[in-house]
Amino acid sequence: MKFTKMEGCGNDYVYVDARERDEDWSSLARAIKKNGLSNQIVSSNRSDSVNKKVIELKIVDDSSSDTKKMADGSDLIIIATPLSSYESVILKIKDSLKNGTILTDVGSVKENVISLVEKAVPENVSWISSHPIAGTEESGPESGFSELFKNKWCILTPSKKAKDKDIKLLKTFWEKIGSKVDIMEAKQHDYILSITSHIPHLIAYNIVNTTINAQDKKETDIVKYSAGGLRDFTRIAASNPIMWRDIFIQNKKNTSKMIDNFIENLEDLKKAIEKEDGKKLEEIFIKTKKIRKEIIELGQDVNKPDFGRK
Repeated sequence: MKFTKMEGCGNDYVYVDARERDEDWSSLARAIKKNGLSNQIVSSNRSDSVNKKVIELKIVDDSSSDTKKMADGSDLIIIATPLSSYESVILKIKDSLKNGTILTDVGSVKENVISLVEKAVPENVSWISSHPIAGTEESGPESGFSELFKNKWCILTPSKKAKDKDIKLLKTFWEKIGSKVDIMEAKQHDYILSITSHIPHLIAYNIVNTTINAQDKKETDIVKYSAGGLRDFTRIAASNPIMWRDIFIQNKKNTSKMIDNFIENLEDLKKAIEKEDGKKLEEIFIKTKKIRKEIIELGQDVNKPDFGRK
């Protein structure tokens, strides 16, 4: 796939290895095509039916389960798999990586995978990890849309061997599809995302699971009476289970620490309720409401209810 319309890129190719994260990578392929960044896009998926579907939908120009073949000769390779699949993907494609190839991903944890991939790829390859902070609970290539990354943050965490010119090139790539780009150390990324993304998802999974357990014990249809709060949590908890399993395990140190902090704060709330300390509760609620206002002011969300939003 040639990035002939991208300044300074020369003749570049894009390869997307896509497994389990169908919606994210199909959105990326759509965004690349819509913004005229490539003359050709190829992908690889373990499922023959998915490979056939993405060609039929004209999301990519070619797709096959033969990962090595699809990667051969690519200038830009984007890994879009669960974190636990990275090692096997690298083993399949490393002999196909040509001199000057830029290798990136869309994973949500960085510190462990950067080290893993850096050891496996040749010296002449620029390994620059990416994390577009965008996605939905939907899955399947039909669910993707080209505007997914517009005005969303994408964090780059380059390996030590990555060339400055390649970092600049990849930054331009993400900006061309609408992302705001920041560059940071992997350790900082994993800490920040454990708070802003990983723990919220873990809480959502736990709240929905608690609801299921309560419903089973009471033998009554609790879900039927879902209020907006539970509905919002079920949306988050409907995210890809394999992807999130890997995220929690790969970022276990930060996740475990944030769970401890969450339990501590939850205990404070419990004590305030038991003591009927209305003043304490009100102080906490006022403080947290300010964060919602800040998120909207930063353009990270709009001031509308999630439920029923199109």
